[in-house]
Amino acid sequence: MSAEEGQTDAGGRVRVGAVSGASARLLKLFEGHRLTPTQRRIAHCMVRRADDAPFLSSVELAELAGVSQPSVTRFAVALGFDGYPALRRHLREDRAEPAAGEDGRDDRNAYQQAVHAEIENLRRLAAQLADPAPVAEAGRLLAASRPLPVLGLRAAAAQARGFAYFAAKVHPDVRLLDEGGSMLADRLDAAVRAGASALLCFALPRHPREVVTALDHAREAGLRVVTVADSAFAPVAGPGDLLLPAAVGTALSFDTACAPMLLGRVLLEAMCDELPDAQARLEEFDARAAERGLFVE
Repeated sequence: MSAEEGQTDAGGRVRVGAVSGASARLLKLFEGHRLTPTQRRIAHCMVRRADDAPFLSSVELAELAGVSQPSVTRFAVALGFDGYPALRRHLREDRAEPAAGEDGRDDRNAYQQAVHAEIENLRRLAAQLADPAPVAEAGRLLAASRPLPVLGLRAAAAQARGFAYFAAKVHPDVRLLDEGGSMLADRLDAAVRAGASALLCFALPRHPREVVTALDHAREAGLRVVTVADSAFAPVAGPGDLLLPAAVGTALSFDTACAPMLLGRVLLEAMCDELPDAQARLEEFDARAAERGLFVE
């Protein structure tokens, strides 16, 4: 694939370049998805045949890309569609819409593209929250767990730390787990012995093996796992977990996590709704902070 057609990075993510027309719309669709080598091959083929892509059957696309027909179906599912027919229908509906500007070109620079990609992630999160039931259930689980362990390693450590900082203002016992190593299992065991019933995990790419191991240990210990992850297909998720997806931005050298951060704040709100003394705790903190002069007015 040439620079004018777009490119993939080392993590298998399709990036948007300065392309036009149908190719730009396809690259926009692929942007931010971590694709396998076979799936990237299909994506490259579709971009090369952008004008024909909305009319190709799964068998025809598989032959053009040199892959199996089931691989095309899995590719469509990886993009968030129910199957290839749904992907093709989307391409046909999107065909008449310009990518950007009157000539179909996207003239925004790389920084602007990164911001707009994050805006789109937030729009998807807003649509997802139209059904508040999963977040409400997560709030109940987190509020009821005493103590509440909050796990986040490497790239996800900042999200876990931010959640734990605010959660400690309203929850009586929050335990931050943001460092791996042999002590991690010990700290999980200690939380279980103290009465923990749930664990909140922030899981962002690249997913450390230690997180997978720690979550397996937590499940075996009887903890209900609530996971904020970058995708519904995140490799850390278990069948019994309450998984809340929030996409990360991949347009820059390092991923951006505005949607996971905002989802963490939404979970805080849901947890506060389940803690009857949350408001009293916040008011008590504000009073003490004022007495100590913690903040500049």
